[in-house]
Amino acid sequence: MLEKYQDVIRSFVRGRSGVYALYRRGKLYYVGLTKGLLGRLKMHLHDKHGDTWDRFSVYITIGPAYMKEIESVLIRIASPPGNKQRGRFIRSENLLPKVKTEYRRRKKQEEEEIFGFRRKQEMKTKAPKKKTQKAKGQIPILAPYAGQVKRLRARFKGKMFYARVMKDGWISVGGQRYLSPSAAGAACIRGVCKGWMF
Repeated sequence: MLEKYQDVIRSFVRGRSGVYALYRRGKLYYVGLTKGLLGRLKMHLHDKHGDTWDRFSVYITIGPAYMKEIESVLIRIASPPGNKQRGRFIRSENLLPKVKTEYRRRKKQEEEEIFGFRRKQEMKTKAPKKKTQKAKGQIPILAPYAGQVKRLRARFKGKMFYARVMKDGWISVGGQRYLSPSAAGAACIRGVCKGWMF
């Protein structure tokens, strides 16, 4: 029909933009987009794709705004053998790395909840209590802000840490007491810590 009755097709697609698909023996061969559908189809009668397709479909869009994205989606889903490039998405982001990171974080958290919590409870019951840092003459840095128990939390390398500021200003973390946010933070991350920022 494209070869013999171009005037019929022209009356419907002239000046229209859209996505077109070329088929070979009933299977999708090629997907493309254009602002001039008839001219592009005529071109494919004689270019390198000329003898490779025997049927076509045309999908007329309202405008050219999202044609590139539509074409890219079709190519990535159908993987036509005639399309050598997979298609690109403008201002797009591959979310797979973020999904993998979140998945690993969830799995690790789940593993800690299943195995780690019980181990911590056993250590608490079996191990003797360590002496706290409290001594004569030592005043906690947060003493001026004391009066009621306050909860603290901080994230480090994907792990959340929790602490409490006691009524006397001492910071309690895992049963231990610390004079300052830096000391408490250092105990959490097992390294040097700027407590106020942490």
